[in-house]
Amino acid sequence: PKPAIIIGRDTRESGEMLFDALANGLIKRGVDVWDCGVITTPAISYLAQATNSLAGIVISASHNPYQYNGIKFFSNAGMKLPDEVESEIEEKLAAFNLSKTKRERRGNVIPLPEAKQRYIDFVRGSISEEVNFSGIKMVIDCANGSVSEIGPKIFRDLGAEVIVLNDAPDGKNINDHCGSLHLEVIQKAVKANRADLGFAFDGDGDRVLFTDEEGRDLDGDHLMAICAQYLKRKGKLKNNTLVVTSMSNLGLLLAMDRLGIRVLQTKVGDRYVLEEMLKSGATLGGEQAGHIIFLDYAKAGDGLITALRVLSIVREEKKPLSELAGIMERAPQVLINVEVKERKPFTALPLTSKLIREAESTLGREGRILVRYSGTEPLARVMVEGKDRKKIEKIAKNISQAIKKELNP
Repeated sequence: PKPAIIIGRDTRESGEMLFDALANGLIKRGVDVWDCGVITTPAISYLAQATNSLAGIVISASHNPYQYNGIKFFSNAGMKLPDEVESEIEEKLAAFNLSKTKRERRGNVIPLPEAKQRYIDFVRGSISEEVNFSGIKMVIDCANGSVSEIGPKIFRDLGAEVIVLNDAPDGKNINDHCGSLHLEVIQKAVKANRADLGFAFDGDGDRVLFTDEEGRDLDGDHLMAICAQYLKRKGKLKNNTLVVTSMSNLGLLLAMDRLGIRVLQTKVGDRYVLEEMLKSGATLGGEQAGHIIFLDYAKAGDGLITALRVLSIVREEKKPLSELAGIMERAPQVLINVEVKERKPFTALPLTSKLIREAESTLGREGRILVRYSGTEPLARVMVEGKDRKKIEKIAKNISQAIKKELNP
């Protein structure tokens, strides 16, 4: 049969233009394009497998402002491409002469109107059919992004009382002072509406963060702690292992240690979390930023599945979210983003590397430092963790100033 690639996009205004360009290139090479329209990133991960597509493509820049956009690829197994595969593609592309390739046939753009419902059915299958959320009052911030249409429907169909915010995308308001990077929006709404909890997605729906009934924010570390404890008690935490990144808070590591749960750490990025999960046999892993993977259900971080799993635990345990999240006490953590004009290894920056070494020596085992470049923005991220907030704030500030001085002369 003719090969097909499935494509979805988020709500930013450049999405249609980039879709047209991608589709035009693909159909000229004899590939059918299945158009899902506006849909979440994890939906394409699932649908690439379910439709037996050659690959899946998402046009999105995730949590970034509307001026940004990007292209994410998934294999037909629903997984992001490993670094070595991306590098191999780039090498072949550099030596590829498009004009000399044969055009034996032409593909077609084929709308896939059933894509959203197929994905909704898949997400709903991640929790028991008996579960319903009647009596739970929740606030949902859709970030004017990909979950704006399907998110509220899923939770209302399950009986919840849903107060929806930021579900009217106009091409430019995606992530604009809303969504998972602006939890103050749902914190205020939860208190004003006396809701039981609230949660906020990012623009492409692959991450979610929560607010409890008292308006306190809960990040991915809290959500993983809640889910890991629950799964261990039920005997369903495979290999008694949780996979996290180096950005996860020290408080999560200490909480898991108290529960006797093994924690494996990877570099930042949900693809690296997935690779380690497959390697170690773990079925739960994720990032502090809210990308959480339940490998029994999906091969990508999925904000909707995460929200359903957390809510089902709240329902079964019959406890407020604040009490469930009390399993973990967050250690003080400071994160500073520094705009950079170029990227050099931090070891090649004399002052920066000197300050990092000195700070590591000062903190010892009572803290840690992580300095890295953002994968999506021209930023260097400086994270410092420790018991003394004033001390770590000073360390983070000094390192950030050094980076700015040495990379932005």
